[in-house]
Amino acid sequence: MIGIVSHGAYIPRMRLPLSVIAGKAPKDGGPEKAVAWMDEDSVTMAVAAAQNCLQGFDRSRVDAVLFATTTYAFAEKQGAAIIAKALNLKGDVRTADISHSTRAGTIALQSAIDAVKAGSAQRVLVIAADCRMGAPGSGFESNTGDAAAAFLVGAEGAIATLDCACAHTTEIIDIWRKQGDRFVHSWEDRFVNVHGYIENTVAAIKGLLAKSGVALSAISKAALYAPEARSLGEMSKAAGVAKEQIQDPLFGKVGNAGAAFAPLLLVAALEQAKAGEKILVASYGDGAEALLFTVTGTRGAAEGHRSVADLLARRKVVDAYGKYMKARGLTITEYPETDDQGISATVHFRERDEDLSLEGQQCTHCGTHQFPKGRVCVRCHSKDQWTPACYSDLTGKVVTYTLDAFFPSPEPPTAVGIIEVANADGSAGPRIHMQICETSAKDIAVDLPVEFTFRCIHRVGLRPNYFWKCTPVVSATGGAAA
Repeated sequence: MIGIVSHGAYIPRMRLPLSVIAGKAPKDGGPEKAVAWMDEDSVTMAVAAAQNCLQGFDRSRVDAVLFATTTYAFAEKQGAAIIAKALNLKGDVRTADISHSTRAGTIALQSAIDAVKAGSAQRVLVIAADCRMGAPGSGFESNTGDAAAAFLVGAEGAIATLDCACAHTTEIIDIWRKQGDRFVHSWEDRFVNVHGYIENTVAAIKGLLAKSGVALSAISKAALYAPEARSLGEMSKAAGVAKEQIQDPLFGKVGNAGAAFAPLLLVAALEQAKAGEKILVASYGDGAEALLFTVTGTRGAAEGHRSVADLLARRKVVDAYGKYMKARGLTITEYPETDDQGISATVHFRERDEDLSLEGQQCTHCGTHQFPKGRVCVRCHSKDQWTPACYSDLTGKVVTYTLDAFFPSPEPPTAVGIIEVANADGSAGPRIHMQICETSAKDIAVDLPVEFTFRCIHRVGLRPNYFWKCTPVVSATGGAAA
């Protein structure tokens, strides 16, 4: 029973209505897209999706991490290693990045299943995340969106097994982004859709059905990549997929999430599926590939796990296009950012446990929790008597806060506070100074329940520098928890 053991997703809370892109006021119930905010990127979204996926599972059993994206900030530095550290995984975990194609998510998923089948790993964490940008005013800007999806692949406890896979690789310059480009480029839409997306995806789907011997009518849901809704309709009709078989593509809710798009739809399909059902997944990028899964069970309930439906309900509307432009660094500033070495590599190395894993320590003499790490206990004054303690999966509350109107933000002021961690046993943990994001001045208050989220704290050296922030605990209906 090798296959998907668990799954999780992440959709940014910020939603940009398409009416706002057109220069109009937000429209209730109108189409929108999910957008990563100024402190989010493919790495932070990947960490959030992985946390969701691993709720209720032993992280020490993860043998490898595969990170699929087309929008990683570094040309030479591994993203999977940052993610593994943020998740506080064991030191001997294997890590790899898979990139350069919107097919990267399904390529990584199949690679993980192959690795487990071959015996080179027992449990592999696969994460796909993307935040591609279209030029302002372009069709890409309206149709793309930001999201992440994660899967835990294992040799036991699978809830979905891979029956068959079929790839149809081709070389076509239809959609591309050169090194250093900010925006995705394309040729004429009709050429791209017909000779790129439709021909290749239909070929992959038909090849899969012929290879597996499974009739299309036996498939319950089809999680299908598409550049936009019209092209999805044309492709599915050509492939013979019925409308009722198509998994909601989330256009007008999230948008095309690149390498994470088909994986995100697969997560949504698995959340609704019943044992015995078959799910077809098709992704596209320099060719296409199709995967066929059989559902064998459902993911067990776990405290803190959020479904795709929960994440869709957890939303905050961007009411002005200028805020989005500023959040994505698309506005002209008075002074250019400085491109230099940035923060010392030795500082990064020395503080990597606190910065990336939100790891503090517990005194073995009196039990006091402390963050950041030190040698002397603030309570009993014992020296060098500590065990590591990780707080990233816990919650906390606001003890006190201030509002900073000068910190650069699309929606000032920026809230900064002292957060008291709630330990797993209910006792009070350390108090940590951090930013409070995804809230407004009128909503923040003392004792506000918060959870921790991995974010980009600044971009000194023209590169993302990561730390943990907190955000109000949001209920399934989208409002802040009481």
